[in-house]
Amino acid sequence: MFPEYRDLISELKTTDKYFQNLFEKHNVLDQRVKNMESRLEPGTPDEIEVLKKKKLAIKDELYALLMQISLSRIKT
Repeated sequence: MFPEYRDLISELKTTDKYFQNLFEKHNVLDQRVKNMESRLEPGTPDEIEVLKKKKLAIKDELYALLMQISLSRIKT
């Protein structure tokens, strides 16, 4: 996810608790969706859709944070 920000992601996962928490939530949701889609975990199509939307919202927030931090570093 976001290969252009690989170094920044690695840094933030160890230094920013909020980012770390969001990143972990995204990964947990991603795994649940995969498990449900492969029938390892029960889930209806509607439940899977809800999880995908939550995952996408978190991904959008992660991207916004990465952009904001990246831009602030360029300015300084």
